[in-house]
Amino acid sequence: MIRWLAGLIGFGLAATSALAAEPALIGVGYIGVAAPRSTLSLIAQPAENDGVAGARLAIDDNNTTGKFLGQRFVLEERRIKQGEDPVQAATALAEKNGFIITDLPADALLKVSDALRDRGTVLFNAGAIDERLREADCRANVIHTAPTRAMLADALGQYLVWKKWSRWLLVVGSHDEDKLFADALRRTAARFGAKIVQEKTFEDKGGARRTDSGVTLIQRQMPVFTQGAPAYDVLVAADESEVFGGYLPYRTWDPRPVAGSAGLVPRSWDASQDQWGAIQMQNRFVKLNSRRMTALDMQAWTAVRMIGEATSRTNSGDVKKVTDFIKGPDFSVAAFKGTRLTLRDWNLQLRQPILLVDGRMVVSVSPQEGFLHQVSELDTLGYDRPESKCKLK
Repeated sequence: MIRWLAGLIGFGLAATSALAAEPALIGVGYIGVAAPRSTLSLIAQPAENDGVAGARLAIDDNNTTGKFLGQRFVLEERRIKQGEDPVQAATALAEKNGFIITDLPADALLKVSDALRDRGTVLFNAGAIDERLREADCRANVIHTAPTRAMLADALGQYLVWKKWSRWLLVVGSHDEDKLFADALRRTAARFGAKIVQEKTFEDKGGARRTDSGVTLIQRQMPVFTQGAPAYDVLVAADESEVFGGYLPYRTWDPRPVAGSAGLVPRSWDASQDQWGAIQMQNRFVKLNSRRMTALDMQAWTAVRMIGEATSRTNSGDVKKVTDFIKGPDFSVAAFKGTRLTLRDWNLQLRQPILLVDGRMVVSVSPQEGFLHQVSELDTLGYDRPESKCKLK
């Protein structure tokens, strides 16, 4: 009888231990477009797994800690093709995942956020830099790890002003996204005391420049296009559509530096970033993907790490509890940028330093020395609380 009871107790303890060892499952979705955007430079063409590769790495990082806390993170991916309904795809992801990382255009992201609001699904915007998503069209269920155009423009503008390159020749593309970046650059110039001495528009007339005579054509066109401008210190290009910006360095009429969409470029992350422990992060990414880490990869990585950090700090996988902690005053996340990153509670934008890169090296990191703020120097980048029109809903 005693032996039977001992066996029964032993079986019960083993069963209890087995149940206790079963990890809590935390599902994270990822939704993005199927076709990467093309670039002027062949070596800068995005990989097919651009963005989601960063999310996968962060899932591995979360599980390294999660195995000690009884948590297991899984990633479910969806790529939408042209013409496919993003709401339908996101709704399918939301069936199993309380958090979804998005790399979608602004209009699609708004449709998805509104469709999933009543489900309690939380979206992390890793791709869209549109200001309106943090201003008039802000949503309470969308957290932004991608920087805004204003943050990128302010980061660049601070450095140019610090260098005393205060006279800008602004060259703007003819597409809508080019004009939005130009708006941000104009705001930056007025904010930090730079002067735009002239604006020029580069009209996209189509045509192919990857021909045998392409270099000769560009070499003749760009000097003439930039000829006759008033005296300026730096040419600032707004060319998000990738039509002309890459052709400007070393081809301007006057020997001047180029910045903005080419030359000295503001980014949330770059493959050349090697400070604050970033080398080990970069090496792990290269080992897994046989390529370098992009800004989109890092923005997705940061989103997944925010979820991992909050679940470990709260010891919970409950979506509401985790989200409330992320939005609260005690949350921060490390991201190899020299400071811990926190969330702006008025529009759910992640505060972050911005790297200024030239294609080979990190030239500088903004905020720049001397640009002060009463709360956080990171709030000198982009729209500050008093400027915000966001009313989270």
